[in-house]
Amino acid sequence: MINSREDVTRMIQSAKVRKGITWTQVADAVGLSKEWTTAACLGQMTFDEQQAKIVGEIFDLPEEALAWLQAVPYKGSLPTAVPTDPLIYRWYEVVNVYGSTIKELIHEEFGDGIMSAIDFSLDIEREEDPKGDRVKVVLSGKFLPYKAY
Repeated sequence: MINSREDVTRMIQSAKVRKGITWTQVADAVGLSKEWTTAACLGQMTFDEQQAKIVGEIFDLPEEALAWLQAVPYKGSLPTAVPTDPLIYRWYEVVNVYGSTIKELIHEEFGDGIMSAIDFSLDIEREEDPKGDRVKVVLSGKFLPYKAY
């Protein structure tokens, strides 16, 4: 019996390792970006019925899991307020160090508002460099101004 979306995420992760599947292969089958598809497989986005069927086939999920893949998730996947995983902690560090700078520059360029995480895209690429390959991350979110009322 599946009791939560987290149960389905664990099933997906287990099947991914067991079968040697890459997130890019899953994304290609679903027809969406590797970034969004991975987030959805990890329980942070909602698949539609057709996408859930494809993911179910790839990971050999039981029928019951498909409903969980289509349920709106509780977003936020970190187990602690300050992340302990070194890679995720570095993102936390980037926001702590550069967050106020990012905020200032967005406000200067766009005005008072926020960058949407709903109307949003993420692209992660390897950037070859003779001194050691680099991770290139591009975040793109719609600017949403605060309104006066």
